[in-house]
Amino acid sequence: MPTKRETLVVIAVPEGLPLAVTLAPVLTPKRMTKENLLVRVLSLCETMANMALICTDNERKEYSAFHELLQIVPGLEDRLMNSSEEEVIHIADLVQKGVNGAHADDTKGMKSAIIDWITPKGQSLNPHIPRNIKSGRRFYHERTGALLCPAGLDWNHSETRAKLVNGEIQVAGDQWPVFLYADYSYDPEDPWNGLLHSGLLVAAFKHTFTSPSLVDQEPKATRSSNARLHRIRSVMKASIAYIATQVRFSLTSAQVFSQMDLVTDSKCFYNSIDELLNDPEEKDEVNQLLTWWNRYGPISVVTPLTSSTYASLPSLHGQRVDAISKQRTCKDPAEACRKQR
Repeated sequence: MPTKRETLVVIAVPEGLPLAVTLAPVLTPKRMTKENLLVRVLSLCETMANMALICTDNERKEYSAFHELLQIVPGLEDRLMNSSEEEVIHIADLVQKGVNGAHADDTKGMKSAIIDWITPKGQSLNPHIPRNIKSGRRFYHERTGALLCPAGLDWNHSETRAKLVNGEIQVAGDQWPVFLYADYSYDPEDPWNGLLHSGLLVAAFKHTFTSPSLVDQEPKATRSSNARLHRIRSVMKASIAYIATQVRFSLTSAQVFSQMDLVTDSKCFYNSIDELLNDPEEKDEVNQLLTWWNRYGPISVVTPLTSSTYASLPSLHGQRVDAISKQRTCKDPAEACRKQR
């Protein structure tokens, strides 16, 4: 059964860890040994190979995830350095199986759990949404449609809702849904206000990284034991993007999670959040966000704040306005999103 360590790998790189990138720094020192050269630190291979220059952005992300894996799993680097090439490939295959298994478990578990989270306490959804059936979600249901409605659009506007339902308005991956915001409220004058502070995200994080049974319970000193067990001492930027992607997918009617699915456009969605969180120009706001998650979020205290106010970000504001403008003017905004990649 996959552990949270495999989950940590898949959150960093949704499409997995290609062997060509991850094995290169491991196999290189072995080949160098045959030439009577010795490399004791894997990271030196990256420096000598100038991988920061020759790799694409995605490959650099994958290599970064490999570094994270070496830090998470005790003794893995020594084992890789002292194993044969066949053993290294076998280890990589095991890691990939763990990644796939963790991803599948996370998706399956959240598919049913999210129905409980979006159902108001003491009430029921009308019409009823089966916990284990994806059909009838997305914009076909009042509740899931309201949560998936892109920030800046009014779900309560009958014409807008009709266009979302019939597909006349197609939502691209970089058009963020309102469920990302605290209280599901988007402020067009301050796009950072409440962004990624959603209680739904916090519930999903706890479900994935601590325990499903702790989602609705009050915090205690032992409540983060699962996180500590797997050495999760803080909330990472990649984990926030991963959880947001999982929540978004669970609210849709898509049956199979695939990066090639142009309807859910999950890859573009994940990358758009990841790029924002790693944008140097947004460093101050991102640091405040991480402080909030690590101080009030699921690792330490499970009750999220319901409001926050950050400085207005012209660049982020411009990105959201551009995305919403495309949605209103383009017949196929998903295609516009893909052209920007």
